[in-house]
Amino acid sequence: MDWEPWGDRALARAREEDRPLLVSIGYSACHWCHVMAHESFEDERIAALMNERFVCVKVDREERPDIDAICMEACQAITGHGGWPLNAFLTPDGVPFYAGTYFPPESRHGLPSWRMVLDGVAEAWSERRDQITRQGAQMVEALSATARLEPSMEPITQDLVREALVSLWGTYDRSGGGFGRAPKFPQSPVIELLLARGEREMSLGTLEAMARGGIYDQVGGGFARYSVDPTWTVPHFEKMLYDNALLARAYLHGWQVSGNERFRRVCCETLDWALREMRGPEGGFCSALDADSEGVEGKFYVWTVDELRDALGGGALAEEAIAYFGASERGNFEGSGQNVLEARGPEPSDLPEIRRALLEARSARVRPGLDDKRLTSWNALMISALAEAGAVLEREDYLEAAVACASFVLGDLRDPDSRLLRSWKDGRGRLDAYLEDHAFLLEALISLYEASGDPSWYSEATALADVLIERFEDPERGGFFTTASDHEQLAARRKDLEDSPIPSGNSAAAFGLLRLGALSGEGRYERHALGVLRLMFPLATRHPGAFGHLLRAADFYLAPVKEVAIVGPVDEARALLGVVRDGYRPHLVLAAGEADGVPLLEGRGPVDGHAAAYVCERFVCQAPVTRPDDLAASLD
Repeated sequence: MDWEPWGDRALARAREEDRPLLVSIGYSACHWCHVMAHESFEDERIAALMNERFVCVKVDREERPDIDAICMEACQAITGHGGWPLNAFLTPDGVPFYAGTYFPPESRHGLPSWRMVLDGVAEAWSERRDQITRQGAQMVEALSATARLEPSMEPITQDLVREALVSLWGTYDRSGGGFGRAPKFPQSPVIELLLARGEREMSLGTLEAMARGGIYDQVGGGFARYSVDPTWTVPHFEKMLYDNALLARAYLHGWQVSGNERFRRVCCETLDWALREMRGPEGGFCSALDADSEGVEGKFYVWTVDELRDALGGGALAEEAIAYFGASERGNFEGSGQNVLEARGPEPSDLPEIRRALLEARSARVRPGLDDKRLTSWNALMISALAEAGAVLEREDYLEAAVACASFVLGDLRDPDSRLLRSWKDGRGRLDAYLEDHAFLLEALISLYEASGDPSWYSEATALADVLIERFEDPERGGFFTTASDHEQLAARRKDLEDSPIPSGNSAAAFGLLRLGALSGEGRYERHALGVLRLMFPLATRHPGAFGHLLRAADFYLAPVKEVAIVGPVDEARALLGVVRDGYRPHLVLAAGEADGVPLLEGRGPVDGHAAAYVCERFVCQAPVTRPDDLAASLD
């Protein structure tokens, strides 16, 4: 294949040669992307046909979410569905006119062959160019729809947030946890919203069900991408960095509100997995582990009963483990005697020993492929999880890893003009950063400041917020564009809206700016966040499952947020900090340590030589307290 990267050269070739672009979009952990590549792109005759009739462009959707979003929206408009691999045909001006997902090399299951698709598109380009041109104008109009969304002046109220949460009951699975039917995805933004609002049945029920299911790696920690069934039993085995960062934090918060020790353990095991298997020597985190090894999906993770007995040396220990993991001779994975391990039986007292033995035995297997690119936005999510878990659980290793990762992002993922970059691989950062990179990193830097008390992270957060506003905001309608004002011109400049599977850049920007506004006292940050809420809140209340993080930002905006400043001798201050971190406090911002440019700390000092906590709410401050019990009372 004569693949080109997306860019000016590919577009220029298409114009000069009067050929359409064939843009093939996938990602490393996509099973069917690899299948189609092997079946068709590696076939010499099919590859020759592609090279002859099209300018062929290969795109990693995780590096270029802007190209992926345009082509995916076109695919959904044309075919009614989407997914990956995504194969889109574009005019030399970059406008999609046909798109589809997987096509087999020979017609089957009602799907045309890839060769038939290539022939049909080439014929249309040659014989019906005028029709393609007319459709292109309509497509550009459709792709620009999110950018034309008008803000609402209707009040943003708690009643509407409550009604949105009530509607989630309509999709909640009361028996299996989670939302909707199979395939079932972890919906971290929704879980976090429910926890922040004090809802317990849906949030804790979902966390418990996932922690016991096969979607969670019962041996090595960490979560697979989704479950193919309603019981969380059999996953699609790829592990994504972003899922695990978000879920680790959700389990931390679940433990804080419930005291469920399983949740604390899952949080730690997930972060330990990321540190052990996903962290690079420079401090950044890789993107994903494939589902396949040796060409077989899940082979690395499943077990026969005999394999469990061999790894555990037989005897009572092995039988306890087999009962706990729900393993059987028949198996639960493709009827092959292979078992996806779950936590279904009585928990053995020596479970840590069992897990260590199985992890050691599994380490001798052929490992799944690793996508070792580092993405700014996904690393930012991991910084947030590590920082908060490090502070709450008093795990210095987590906090140190968060600091190292933030230092890597702010150092290696910047261009010579200090602008943020999207992706890093093989020692080099590349590609302009998007809204989500800036917004997720803003939230991460605030979390890292609150966890460490180092004012340099606060300073970095304020500088990043100013860049985000300057380069991404829509001053006319509010909210933020996905791409910066000086980004390359594409068929449309869009706004990402939905929080699925990760928070949208707009939701994260709103939440980060609201938190920064509370820490800094700068009203302008809240005003820019309000622009996002006015734009998206009506959509969010009608479709809460797709806007969990946006509704959480709205909840923060409406809540009586407490601003806590803690100063004084380190040992005494640590006791006061422990009170703040002892429970889940989603409507609180924290400043501690040296003022050094942090407004919430300015003019505040110890009381009679003792560490003191200053608690304010809506610009009204209480008298400072020095005793942990008094601080706890003021936070309730």
